[in-house]
Amino acid sequence: MLQRLRRSEAPRRFLAVVMAYLTVLGTMPAYANSSLSRTATPIKHLVVIFQENVSFDHYFGTYPNAANPQGEPAFYARPDTPTVNGLAGALLNNNPNLLNAGNGTGATNPFRLDRSQAATADQGHNYGPEQAAAHFGLMDLFPLKVGTAGPPPNAPPQIVATKGLNLGYYDGNTVTALWNYAQHFAMSDNSYDTVFGPSTPGLMNLVSGQTNGVTTVLNGTGSETDGGSGTLTVVGDPDPVGDVCSAPTRNQVQMGGRNIGDLLNDAGVSWGAFMGGFDLTVKNSNGTTGCLRSSTSAFTGTSTDYIPHHAFFQYYASTINPTHTRPSSVSEIGHDGAANHQYDINDFFTAVKHGNFPAVSFLKASAYQDGHAGYSDPLDEQAFIVNVINFLQKSSEWDDTAVVILYDDSDGWYDHQMGPIVNQSTSPADALTGPGACGDGSTALPGIDSGNPHAQGRCGYGPRQPLLVISPWSRENFVDNTVTDQTSILRFIEDNWLGGQRIGGGSFDSYANSIIQMFDFRHHGRTDRLFLDPVSGQPLFR
Repeated sequence: MLQRLRRSEAPRRFLAVVMAYLTVLGTMPAYANSSLSRTATPIKHLVVIFQENVSFDHYFGTYPNAANPQGEPAFYARPDTPTVNGLAGALLNNNPNLLNAGNGTGATNPFRLDRSQAATADQGHNYGPEQAAAHFGLMDLFPLKVGTAGPPPNAPPQIVATKGLNLGYYDGNTVTALWNYAQHFAMSDNSYDTVFGPSTPGLMNLVSGQTNGVTTVLNGTGSETDGGSGTLTVVGDPDPVGDVCSAPTRNQVQMGGRNIGDLLNDAGVSWGAFMGGFDLTVKNSNGTTGCLRSSTSAFTGTSTDYIPHHAFFQYYASTINPTHTRPSSVSEIGHDGAANHQYDINDFFTAVKHGNFPAVSFLKASAYQDGHAGYSDPLDEQAFIVNVINFLQKSSEWDDTAVVILYDDSDGWYDHQMGPIVNQSTSPADALTGPGACGDGSTALPGIDSGNPHAQGRCGYGPRQPLLVISPWSRENFVDNTVTDQTSILRFIEDNWLGGQRIGGGSFDSYANSIIQMFDFRHHGRTDRLFLDPVSGQPLFR
């Protein structure tokens, strides 16, 4: 299962799309955007909704076929809907990959989680155990290596009360909005976590393509990092050094190297990271404020809004806002100022309403709406995503906007498809091809400095995850089969705003395919809108 992804191996369809795209660009000028920079495509505003802990099969395994039980929002696919690499036939009903699952209940198959089972336990999703679950690409040890039992313990099927819970999947009766977006826009069935592991490596890859290069470690034993290659690589979930909300009892790290925010700043392109709970001056209706602001879900209970180890840019000295300083005005949002491009999620809505829409925006929901099992759920997540997209579709700038929905890690939920291993590693934390091994590590990407030519602890690509592109310019009812990963978003930003500049220093953006094939720039953007109900996920007919 170990292979290196080569550009020449990209699907022919992708190459054809790129050639057509370049032909179009040859007949038109670059597009100007609101931050006085120029874009290579009609997309002037990119909104990245970065959610938590979902595998592709967990949300789209049976797409586009839903069970449609009575009393749940119904989903019926368009007759021209393309198929996906999902769960069907033997994979669904007589799964050969799980005969040695070791979950204490014998062999089992993937099973449907009902809408009433939206609240589930968090599964194991650490760097090494996720590799062990993939088991040389056999994909057969998920319950044994990363499974966690219940809740709901008493609801059928009884497998939810065992470590086999992570074989559960939702369909279009629960993740209804995402399935409806897939019907009208573009989705991928071949997109992956850049490396194995939990949230923090995922977000670091999204913004820098690099998890190597820790410059500072505080408070901990170092268990969140791997140091088998000269410089430290993040493999766990440490908090960022300097963030006033970082827990004093948790490991904390700061990263060296550059991130996409640095490149956008150099080019004068407006951007911002917008996180639920980041504004410490707000008092929620339950009386909570500061770092302990919290919200309550009807499904999962109460959770703190802001989670430091989910904070995209707080790990880097150049882009941290350590005290969560507020922007001096709405006009500062997206631009240099006291907040250093780090804002609350409410600031995103305020900026767009006031005509100050940043060119690139990274959105992280308050924790109860980020989709992370254990404290969030697909129904609260749906409400957040739908409200954002409904809001943007009412904006005067929707015609040149693209929204990308993707995830930080898989949470250990089962997925039957092994990704290509484009970067090998041999470190104590690895386990894909044996103890301490993800291949032989001899071709590993370099670290952030030239003295570390083969940085370890970055085995990837990791688990397969959902990826959707929602835009007037996205292809309609389209399933992309191109291999992509979290750094494919970096690639698109770099190509669209930065003339193809790369981050360098061993970033995965040097390997990644773009998401450009999920757009259609040969025709004028669509004028239709798709407004959904945030509760049911079904279309609102106006």
